[in-house]
Amino acid sequence: MIDNTKPNLTFNKIEPASLRHKAYITLQKAIIELDFKPGELLKKSELCKSLGISRTPLSEAIALLVQDGLVEVVPQAGTYVARFSIDELKEGAFIREALEVAAIKKLASSITDQNLIELRRNLRLQRAYIDDKDIQGFYGLDSKFHSIILNATGFRKLSRLADTAWMNVNRVRRLLLPVPGRIEATYVEHKEIFSALEQRDTIQSEKVLKEHLRKLMTFVAPLEKNHPEYFLMS
Repeated sequence: MIDNTKPNLTFNKIEPASLRHKAYITLQKAIIELDFKPGELLKKSELCKSLGISRTPLSEAIALLVQDGLVEVVPQAGTYVARFSIDELKEGAFIREALEVAAIKKLASSITDQNLIELRRNLRLQRAYIDDKDIQGFYGLDSKFHSIILNATGFRKLSRLADTAWMNVNRVRRLLLPVPGRIEATYVEHKEIFSALEQRDTIQSEKVLKEHLRKLMTFVAPLEKNHPEYFLMS
């Protein structure tokens, strides 16, 4: 069951330099981390007060969030956190899979011992966060696990491209991780990916990664059924 109660949000006051960028990053993080729920009205006056900025840099930051697909401005109605679009989620998942599968195919046969050390350390921390029932901590390590793989290719922009494509999917992941058994299953799937990479088995690495990434979309239909208010009408 998803807790829809809103905590009292407080933001660090933003310094004058780069107000638009800092407001954008702060709000983007809050939306992805579900401090603001899909479909929620964003009250500009309250945001200006919380962030300690004027309406101009806030409006500029919101324009960037619209480009990200995280915010929707409805004329004469207001500014809202974007609801989920099934088609956009499928597209984001498709792009992410294409990038990450290409990365693991390049990496599997030539992965370094240092790369494996990083992944192994990440998995140990994942286990610790599961034992502590720290969902948010595990979420960060989940994302980091995939970033290690992408960054190990040596292509500096790859992780950023994948994160951009995955932005709305990341919001869904936040909603799905509390589903009973999902964190433990995710950890097991990560271990399977690591094992294939440790064996430098390109075919198995690609296979288990695809299975892992494709699991997510199978949970979206039940989520839409239970929380139709978070989704655009099909």
